[in-house]
Amino acid sequence: GYEYPSMDQLSETLPLVLKHFGLKSIIGMGIGVGAYILTRFALDYPNMVEGLMLININACAEGWIDWATHKISSWTHAMTDTIIGHLFGKEEIHHNQDMIATFRHHIVNDMNQYNLHLFVKAYDSRRDLDIERPVPGSNVRTLKCPSLLVVGDSSPAVDAVVECNTKLDPTKTTLLKVRGPFPPAKLTEAFKYFIQGMGYMPSVSMTRLARSRTASGSSVTSFEGSRSRSHTTEGNRSRSHTNEGNRSRSHTADAQHARAHTEGGADKNNVDQAVPKSTEVSC
Repeated sequence: GYEYPSMDQLSETLPLVLKHFGLKSIIGMGIGVGAYILTRFALDYPNMVEGLMLININACAEGWIDWATHKISSWTHAMTDTIIGHLFGKEEIHHNQDMIATFRHHIVNDMNQYNLHLFVKAYDSRRDLDIERPVPGSNVRTLKCPSLLVVGDSSPAVDAVVECNTKLDPTKTTLLKVRGPFPPAKLTEAFKYFIQGMGYMPSVSMTRLARSRTASGSSVTSFEGSRSRSHTTEGNRSRSHTNEGNRSRSHTADAQHARAHTEGGADKNNVDQAVPKSTEVSC
């Protein structure tokens, strides 16, 4: 009979996909299950992943309590309700009924219900990614590429995302925690900032994100500051990429202000390089 692929098997298909399209490496974006699969791919094939944008990532296997909760839920709720509860918080389900109805209609009418059941079962059977936060002199299993973690503060995945952030390299990871409704254009802008920090899209100009800064550990940093102080060659390449990049960074007074803020923060951080720096941005 037909056996639905596991999360590990789905991850192992990605090198074949890249080879088919003639790609040597990617910057990946995934949501939920897709974020998990991309993270496993990056752990197994670090040279093929330059950066990751992960929304609602859960790097842990399903625990016994989660298993029991889902089991009971499957007895009392339809598969559609289970998926809706996974995608949206209770407040959003209650207040945005038109959108929920649209998703419910899509799940019921546009998806193969048998395959959907197998897909959910495969995700519930996922393995722990066994990620550990690196310390000097250690060789632990962790993401080696720059990573942007995104989650809503009322999302069902918020605890899992915050926990995942604590296990990643703080010099290469940014946690973007979104408060309330967040316009898609603002999230797109955050993605552009992240990609620019890796040395790509230097000539794209953007408006400044409205944001507040929160402490993570002993560090308080801005989105631009974390990208510029990143200890990666990609970050260095972004600061000296091309003359065109220099022109774009001095294109507006806002960009000049951001650069001045970053340089000042860098001088301050040189005082104690031994302390890991982590970034959390609340919007």
